[in-house]
Amino acid sequence: MQIKHRSGRGFKGLFCQMRGVRLSGCLQSQSPDSYISHIHTSNNPARAMSSVFVPPPKCLQKTFVAPQRHMFGPGPSNVPPRILAAGAEPIIGHMHPEMLEIMSDIKSGIQYAFQTRNNMTIAVSGTGHTAMECAIFNAVEPGEGVLTAVNGIWGERAAEMAERIGARVNSIVTSAGGYFTNEEIDQALTKHKPVLFFLTHGESSTGVVHPLDGIGDICHKHNCLCLVDCVASMGGVPLYMDKQGIDILYSGSQKVLNAPPGTAPISFSERACQKVFNRKTKPVSFFLDMTWLANYWGCDGKPARIYHHTAPVSAFYSLRESLAILAEQGLENSWQRHKEVAEYFHEGLETMGLKLFVKDKNARLPTVTTIVAPPGYDWKEITSYIMKNHNLEISGGLGPSVGQVLRVGLMGGNSSKASVDMVLEALRDALRYCHKSKV
Repeated sequence: MQIKHRSGRGFKGLFCQMRGVRLSGCLQSQSPDSYISHIHTSNNPARAMSSVFVPPPKCLQKTFVAPQRHMFGPGPSNVPPRILAAGAEPIIGHMHPEMLEIMSDIKSGIQYAFQTRNNMTIAVSGTGHTAMECAIFNAVEPGEGVLTAVNGIWGERAAEMAERIGARVNSIVTSAGGYFTNEEIDQALTKHKPVLFFLTHGESSTGVVHPLDGIGDICHKHNCLCLVDCVASMGGVPLYMDKQGIDILYSGSQKVLNAPPGTAPISFSERACQKVFNRKTKPVSFFLDMTWLANYWGCDGKPARIYHHTAPVSAFYSLRESLAILAEQGLENSWQRHKEVAEYFHEGLETMGLKLFVKDKNARLPTVTTIVAPPGYDWKEITSYIMKNHNLEISGGLGPSVGQVLRVGLMGGNSSKASVDMVLEALRDALRYCHKSKV
């Protein structure tokens, strides 16, 4: 059948002619696509009903704009414009040569931040919890012994993770705000004979920085690996993985590094690698299996890298940039700045009549300060008031310190005297206007 176009009618007129509809009644104000939809649904009522029974969420039909806040809690911290810009760079493939170069840069940056020459140094795709599980899942097999030092929530978490994979878990426990002597650790290792000892360097739930010197040697004397959590301390407190005999060390991106949450540096010593890569059983997690991750990060000496998972490309951009900033500033300068700012903050708090939770000055974590909750006040009201009136986040306690403290994190770019002054003014204002019980 040959169809001729009629002058003035065009594509729309053609469809009217084919369907036997007069042009005057052919939805002349609508587009051809609209007309096509109309003629299909008008002749088939069932097709007018959508097959989608969950409608588009109305909440997603409006633009979301994140509020600007002073992130002075225990993490995450504010992300500087330079790191935000890095994360907004165009996406490339996770196995592209440029991405492998970025991963190599990240590895070098972590080695610098950890002060280690360990070849087995990577960033896990996930938060600090992911790195904690990576360490425990790879270093421990079911039935083996684990000893955790509990002076806050992170020792408790490590114990639970080890229990979940069938390890024999024992713990040494001290009060929140305290830490262990080397003698206490030595005695516990002698008694329990674990294959892995867990210790938190920067205990953000209680504000304690735990002494590390000599502990690695004690662990090795007992043929035990030394695992250390430095999520809240890396970059803000002196730390020397190799010199201090730490076998497995991990951290997070969102604290001193000021990168978005979601990547976690981790490093394994040669001693740890001997244990990890000579297991009798496979790790319980495929995602965190270091046999795969070592190849993915080019740490196993093999010429080809095999796909394991799709790395968080933008997060790796941000992590690389944050490590570059730390390298430019210099570790020792960063350590010194965090120390000086923390001391300035502590003096200001004591001048206000507030008490610090950690009594031993040498054990106070410079990155996260714990303040004894002011007597007579509801700590929740204080933190809410400060958020509402000063657009500033501080938090209450966590784990064993819940209800006992206020926690203030001044990390990375947030570690400055100007930030301290903001926090002190906010606290003064809150104590002036929040309800105080007379009981």
